[in-house]
Amino acid sequence: MPHIRQLDSHVADLIAAGEVVERPASVVKELVENAIDAGASAVAVEVQRGGMGLIRVTDNGCGIAPGELPTAFLRHATSKMRFAEDLGKIGTLGFRGEALAAISAVSRTEILTRQKGAAAGASLHLEGGVAGAVEEAGAPEGTTIIVRDLFYNTPARLKFMKKDSAETAAVAGLMQHLALSHPDISFKFIKDGVEALHTPGDGKLESAVYAALGRDFARSLTAVKGRGGEVEVSGFVTKPLMGRGSRSMQVFFVNGRFIKSQLLTAALEEGYRNQIMKGKFPGCVLAVTVPVTAVDVNVHPAKTTVKFAREREVFDAVYHTVLDCLAADSAPRPEPRPAAETVNPRQDFFQTMDAKTFREKAAAPASKPQPVQPTHVRPAWNTEWKTTARVADRKPEPFAYEPRKKPAGGALSAPPPSVTARPAPVKESVFVSRTEPAVKPEPPKRPFVPAIPAQQTMELPEQQTIEPPKEAPWRIAGEVLHTYIVCESEDGCVWLIDKHAAHERVNFDRLQASLEPPMRQTLLQPIAAELGREDGALLLENLPLLEQFGFACEDFGDGAILVREVPADINAEDTVPTLEEFAEKLRTGRSPAERREGLLHTMACKAAIKGGWTSDPAELRVLVDKVQSGQVRFCPHGRPVAVKLTKYELEKMFKRA
Repeated sequence: MPHIRQLDSHVADLIAAGEVVERPASVVKELVENAIDAGASAVAVEVQRGGMGLIRVTDNGCGIAPGELPTAFLRHATSKMRFAEDLGKIGTLGFRGEALAAISAVSRTEILTRQKGAAAGASLHLEGGVAGAVEEAGAPEGTTIIVRDLFYNTPARLKFMKKDSAETAAVAGLMQHLALSHPDISFKFIKDGVEALHTPGDGKLESAVYAALGRDFARSLTAVKGRGGEVEVSGFVTKPLMGRGSRSMQVFFVNGRFIKSQLLTAALEEGYRNQIMKGKFPGCVLAVTVPVTAVDVNVHPAKTTVKFAREREVFDAVYHTVLDCLAADSAPRPEPRPAAETVNPRQDFFQTMDAKTFREKAAAPASKPQPVQPTHVRPAWNTEWKTTARVADRKPEPFAYEPRKKPAGGALSAPPPSVTARPAPVKESVFVSRTEPAVKPEPPKRPFVPAIPAQQTMELPEQQTIEPPKEAPWRIAGEVLHTYIVCESEDGCVWLIDKHAAHERVNFDRLQASLEPPMRQTLLQPIAAELGREDGALLLENLPLLEQFGFACEDFGDGAILVREVPADINAEDTVPTLEEFAEKLRTGRSPAERREGLLHTMACKAAIKGGWTSDPAELRVLVDKVQSGQVRFCPHGRPVAVKLTKYELEKMFKRA
């Protein structure tokens, strides 16, 4: 039996670092949260090579005293807790006292700090958790921490790091959440020398949303605010018609801390029930404020998961706040004032009147009627192309006009014989005599000569008789709800077939069996898909995989992707939702094969006919044929595509059996 021995302190620090520091984004999170707790109003973060080469976090907070610098990098050293009772009322982002010790244990760390009002600052260098001597140095007020060569002394952790683009995207997503959780702080994020994020820090959440999540997403939001008991909810949610293809744009904060909570997600989506399209998810930036004694943030080392003391109260507060906001947003607007009540300051210009007033005005007689000219001359003009010369050999014919008088009987009398009317010109080419109708002679009949003589027709050696196609052993009775095909089989059973699920399976099998990439269609106008920095970087990291599925994309900057080509089976308006689902499948897929299968599911679903569409009978016949032949039984998600009702089951429903 092996002997039990206490681990070396350095090995224990490396194990503890693995719980806190998972990737460069974990380092940035701990350092920025310390800056926020230090009362900073401006925080700048710079990373190189995704944070594996360099991480620099600078703030203008209170700073650290020179004599406390070595202590700050010891395990369980913190300024935010004193007694055990403080664990029940944590109001700061950091409190465990393990962040600096864990970070310095797996990197080369340098800190430069100066307290407010101090004459000089101090610096300290640590390598692998071993601290050097504290030195006096010139520094601005606040703290700057530089982390280099992350995981240089733990190769086992280093080999599990992702590409630099993926790590940079993770840091960018983290900075978005931090900026949204504290709109009163100005955040700046620089990646590889390029500024990627800068918030104003004016204390307005809408300003932080605009800077962090983009203009289009900010314009799709509507403000919410509510309270239930001791729980206060505020922030923004998307309008029901602006649903997203995934939950990646759902951001929740509890007491200023970004968290991931299935409880809050369920409460949000419950408020959108029957108001958002199926398969779409609402986006939000919601801040939930609860008493510090009613939430436990010490249930996970990364502190992204919390536990509520009264979950039902929190659920109801979020649900009713969202529901009331959507109900108020969809309330009918007041009708505009009638046109008759509208005051026109310039009566001589544009006038507003209703239809009745316009008709009455138009029917009223003019104040000064124009005299009627009894006789006038109509000039004749040559209608030859590009000429206005008068016809010289034709004289104008005068004619007089006299209105027809109405007799006492009420009928109009015939015009008097003295009034002559000018006859209308008649074209000679269409003139037909009334007395002798023109009869067009029939052309002589040509004798019919067969292309192949009769005696040769019977002697053709390769002539075959084409038999009519056999009748299918089923009959399409119709379609209900523009979604389900009603089919009757020869054995007396009735089938209900989901046309979308059946077509989705057909597309999935075709894509899976195809060895060539799908046909593409070039867009007349490229689509700029704003998917967020994290999703955008994830898709850009898998551009070769997107090429295999018929998408031609490129980086458009600031988390956006420019799409130039899409598969021929997908409509242009489905491009952004498809890419959103692609990002979700790439994020959750465990292996390359599982990721590819998830992308095939999305492609097959987007290219399939939808429930509610009017389909061609020939298209329905092909789907029914594949279902009845057994080729299609389940959709790619495992749902059945057809339901069978026997004659006995139908008769039993109607009490006939």
